[in-house]
Amino acid sequence: METRSLGDTGHESSVMTFGAIALDWLEQEGANRMVELLLDRGVNHFDVAPTYGDAELKLGPKLRQHRGEIFLGCKTQEREYEGARRKLERSLDRLGVDSIDLYQVHGLEYEAELDTITDDGGALEAFRDARDEGLVDHVGLTSHGNPGLILDAMDRIDDLETVMFPMNPVVAGKDGDEYDYEAVFERAEAEGVGTLGIKSFAKGPWPSTDELPEADRPYANWYEPVDRPDEIRERFDFAAARGLTSVVSPGDPKLVAMVADAAARYDGMDEAARRSLVERLRHEDSPVPEQLHH
Repeated sequence: METRSLGDTGHESSVMTFGAIALDWLEQEGANRMVELLLDRGVNHFDVAPTYGDAELKLGPKLRQHRGEIFLGCKTQEREYEGARRKLERSLDRLGVDSIDLYQVHGLEYEAELDTITDDGGALEAFRDARDEGLVDHVGLTSHGNPGLILDAMDRIDDLETVMFPMNPVVAGKDGDEYDYEAVFERAEAEGVGTLGIKSFAKGPWPSTDELPEADRPYANWYEPVDRPDEIRERFDFAAARGLTSVVSPGDPKLVAMVADAAARYDGMDEAARRSLVERLRHEDSPVPEQLHH
């Protein structure tokens, strides 16, 4: 599988990142098999979070066995120092490892949160102290909210090394600042910040619960995903060809192997094909910027 420089971190990430929330839906044996499958396919960047149910615990055994082969991203929704420190220590304990390669502010949505994170006594101070202690190597940010807020964060956090944000042809075809993740990508590229794409496989929001109750959804995603191999490959190619460091797999385990297959086969997508896809999908309902938690 192709690898790409994760900004200026010095790490070469596989062009697919495993969104380890998928492990929460599996028993331990199935989780072990999935991790082995992904390592065999060449996936070396894994992303997990304490809000992903038991995903940290399910990842732990194979993570420890293959620690040198896995670049581990984790994150916290805590915005103040003490909470962020507690969550970091809890994640280290649940994962059973001594350090996390990339620790990220999880799901930034509001300007007031950014103020809290960056102020004295904020989560960022906890991240930096942990980095000084060798518990964390790199600092990142994830958001599926307003692109302008991500740009503000990049202005205010001078040691930010990665950003995770939506890269999706439905979104790319929309007008308006609230959809302008392209500006985030361009800034990141110019500043040597690694780029991780989410929502790449989102077809659109789920129908209302009146039309389709949550219990009847065929996939455990926050959005309705594309689910045919040709669609998944098209979506993967779109995001990877734009130049993202890595494309994050969707949350349902039934889709992960198809994404890994698309990533292993990736050989580019020309500009005309990308434009055609955007044009075809631009009038679909956008999966962002709804207030959802990736």
